Amino acid sequence: MLLVEHIIEEARKRDASDIHFLFGLKPILRISRKLTELEDVDPLEENDLYEIYEYIIQGNVEKDQEYKENRRLDTSLVYKDLRLRVNCSFSDDIPVFTMRLIKNELPPYESLGVPDIVRRMTYLPQGLMLITGKTNSGKSTTLSSLVDHINQTQNRKILCLESPIEYKHTSKKSIIVQKEVGPGKDVLEYRIGVMNALREDCDVLVIGEIRDKKTMEAAIDMAESGHLVIGTLHTKSCAETVDRMLNFYEVHDQAQIKNLLSGLLKLVISQRLLRSADGTKLVLVPEVMVVDNTVSACIRKEKFSLSEIEDAIQSNLEKGSVGLMNSLAKLYVQGDLDLDTCKMQLEEKNYETFSRIISQTKLKMGNDSSSDDDLGEGFTMEEDK
Repeated sequence: MLLVEHIIEEARKRDASDIHFLFGLKPILRISRKLTELEDVDPLEENDLYEIYEYIIQGNVEKDQEYKENRRLDTSLVYKDLRLRVNCSFSDDIPVFTMRLIKNELPPYESLGVPDIVRRMTYLPQGLMLITGKTNSGKSTTLSSLVDHINQTQNRKILCLESPIEYKHTSKKSIIVQKEVGPGKDVLEYRIGVMNALREDCDVLVIGEIRDKKTMEAAIDMAESGHLVIGTLHTKSCAETVDRMLNFYEVHDQAQIKNLLSGLLKLVISQRLLRSADGTKLVLVPEVMVVDNTVSACIRKEKFSLSEIEDAIQSNLEKGSVGLMNSLAKLYVQGDLDLDTCKMQLEEKNYETFSRIISQTKLKMGNDSSSDDDLGEGFTMEEDK
């Protein structure tokens, strides 16, 4: 369909991350988090959206049935050499579509801004690693870059469960098997794929998304049986990730799962993507929790505390952990983020602590020429110049 293909080409040309098709509006591109309407296209009518739908499903009866029965569909689309992740849903009983453009080449791991401890942890023979963050925080890119790094540097069998498959990997030093999850796909459900992985002689299991208790249980069983499991969760911090995992279980089961997690969980990275100070790009802000004896003890406690986990991360920096405030301070001192953007990621009670971390960061980076006196009183200055 010429309309869709024209818009995909325009999105690629403008380096957009997403395309939105909605009734009554012109197609909209998301470019560096900003929504931009295409000027040279008419507003979409109902018949346009049904034509787009036909272009997406390409006569696939199973996809059509899933969309009509479940009122939603997650699928993938290939246009020339470009892959797109597509979500189809309804609004006022009219189709609505969101397309995510997937770049053909993965960025080098070193360019992502992810602390090197995350890469080093992939050499562990077993355990559980989690990449977390809200939607559009770069989880899939980090996960795929880690898989690519293992593929290039280690001799292992990697089994990836994804819904849908985004980056297509080619076996290099490792063997990679990618399976798409969903009705009519390679694997019906994540938990089934994880359970079957025990019979597939893999060394590394990659779970595109841990969505429920059954998938979590299967992932824990896999890690406990001597495999390295890398998965993603939709949470906004490392501490909240542990809390979310525990809340998959009933209260009377949590003591047992706490003991398991305290031994199997090796690392959690929580990501945020924020607009840069000059507004031209997105900057990754990582928080990393390396699970040592201190963090393990916090997890095992009868009364789990988010603040204790956060304190443990902050006191564990020499072992590779990275606090959120430390990441923000470093990016602020480097000029990558402005003060207002940093403030929006923090609670007001942490402003004074953040001020001290900024001062310490400037000293470490050899940039102590300016005073931070104005930062302590709730960041009262208008601008940091």
